[in-house]
Amino acid sequence: MNRHLHLVLATPQQVVLDLDDVGAVRGEDASGSFGILPGHADLVTVLVPTVLRWQRAGGEKGFCALRGGVLRMSDGKELHVACRGAVHGDDLDTLETTVRTARADQADADRRARVEQMQLHARAVRTLLRYLRPGPRNVAP
Repeated sequence: MNRHLHLVLATPQQVVLDLDDVGAVRGEDASGSFGILPGHADLVTVLVPTVLRWQRAGGEKGFCALRGGVLRMSDGKELHVACRGAVHGDDLDTLETTVRTARADQADADRRARVEQMQLHARAVRTLLRYLRPGPRNVAP
């Protein structure tokens, strides 16, 4: 039996992790928290937003905040995680700060996008009203 897991964590944009010497992984799905060791049975599960944790053969720990995803364990050693967004960190405190900053940046970008969408919508309505009003049609505003 292989004594290590091969952990690959990927988003649509990049491969966040590709580690060959992982001794244990901890994650969370809708049923709760679970652990995976080398030799684990094949498994496919949907991860909730969580912090995926692992320990490498040398004892180093790693963490990755996920916005949810799909975890697939195969052959007792291949562990693949696909997710929409991931923030990697070596320390939980630093990871928390990074995630908070990323969430604030995303909320700000979402707000700006909503404002731009509303402005575009208002401009389109004004243009339609200008052409639907009776009278000269070729008058510029």
